Amino acid sequence: MKLRKVEVGSDRKNGWLRVVGLLVACVCGLSVSSLAQTGTASWANLNALHPGQKVQVVQMNSTKHSGVFVAVTDAAIQIQEDASQLKIARQDVRSVKLPEHKKRARNALIGAAVGAGAGAGIGAAAWNPHGFLGGRGVGAGVGALIGVGAGALIGALIASHTTIYSAAGH
Repeated sequence: MKLRKVEVGSDRKNGWLRVVGLLVACVCGLSVSSLAQTGTASWANLNALHPGQKVQVVQMNSTKHSGVFVAVTDAAIQIQEDASQLKIARQDVRSVKLPEHKKRARNALIGAAVGAGAGAGIGAAAWNPHGFLGGRGVGAGVGALIGVGAGALIGALIASHTTIYSAAGH
């Protein structure tokens, strides 16, 4: 019977990497699931809008109109865009969204968490374990710091919109 050599430190390191990997997977899963929209196929959702509310209407030909909501009927939505009023027929509307700038901080935090996890993983993998600055733990820390900054910046720049209507099949 042949015994194999087991390094004590490697089990701890592998356990730490599993925890970080699981955390990154959870954060990614939460951010993806929060993007999912349910119950947006009903034109009746537009009745909840108030005149003066900012909206973005995307037409079937991908033209975007951002303006202020005026009114909605069973046949069309009417918005004020700059100096002109637009009346867009229901069959020409792909989606209606509410821009929300309040979620920039949330997006920045999610981006920072994902960036930290990715940066730590990349830093630990790429770092020279026998360098003069220390082992892979130092590399993970440096990578995490870089990832936090990059992820927070990207997360803050991603615009959040709540979709209140989306045409079936789009």
